[in-house]
Amino acid sequence: MDFALSGAAACGACVFTNPLEVVKTRMQLQGELQSRGSYRVHYRNVFHAFYTIGRVEGLRGLQRGLMAGMLYQFFMNGVRLGSYALIESAGYIHTGGRVSAAKSIAAGAISGVVGAVMGSPIYLVKTHLQSQSTSTIAVGHQYQHRGMMHALVAIHRQHGIVGLWRGSSAAVPRVSVGSAAQLCTFSTCKEFITDLQVFPEDSWLVALSAGMVGSVAVVLAMTPFDVVSTRLYNQPVDQLGKGQLYRGFVDCFSRTLRTEGLTGLYKGLGASYFRLGPHTVLSLLFWDQLRYIYHRHNH
Repeated sequence: MDFALSGAAACGACVFTNPLEVVKTRMQLQGELQSRGSYRVHYRNVFHAFYTIGRVEGLRGLQRGLMAGMLYQFFMNGVRLGSYALIESAGYIHTGGRVSAAKSIAAGAISGVVGAVMGSPIYLVKTHLQSQSTSTIAVGHQYQHRGMMHALVAIHRQHGIVGLWRGSSAAVPRVSVGSAAQLCTFSTCKEFITDLQVFPEDSWLVALSAGMVGSVAVVLAMTPFDVVSTRLYNQPVDQLGKGQLYRGFVDCFSRTLRTEGLTGLYKGLGASYFRLGPHTVLSLLFWDQLRYIYHRHNH
């Protein structure tokens, strides 16, 4: 039941945060492997990007890849939060009654990796769909998919099962770093805020403030991996399914750093926070509330 609840919570959050996901993907692909000032900037910052996509492509442009995003969230978070809840309720992450940071980081990372590898094909398609746009504001390689199912079938036909899982090497570090930071800071912040007794014990404000603090840590740790991951997923491939821009995770990381500097690895940082902040908060909030309601009805 925990799996279904956490998946539903994530889907609910996704509807609100998908437009920011589109903005983030486009900003991360903008000026790929070009030094600053040598390319046309379509998206100056989060708000400008949001406005531009809305103006040129309308609401459909801002909700590109929504189905894929929701499916990925349901799947990935169902597996991730579900396995974390199982590990937590079995009492593995507590040492002497308190949350042990090291154990909760390990639990978070392991459950994240399992989810990421399983959901990778959907994330691949989501990235393709979200970078597809009207030629005037296009960034990155443009795939011509008609929709999620069409994309999955096309990739499978061309490159087989292996093609669907390409770029998943980047998903592993991205999600393990993100998960670990998110779950660990969330548990620790929640305990800390409850101890301060600013809010009543079971108040949703505790979850909200813990989520906001947690998000800062997550975004700082995760954005470089996220940029690399988006670029690996979106790069054009030859007939054999080999990437034409990057050989793999390390190659993409070092080439981005060389040509675009450290700021290149932090492209889309603002969009990441505005997406992750609300997303983390909403999904953890929905999850906490759904679990609370579910357990109250069943006891």
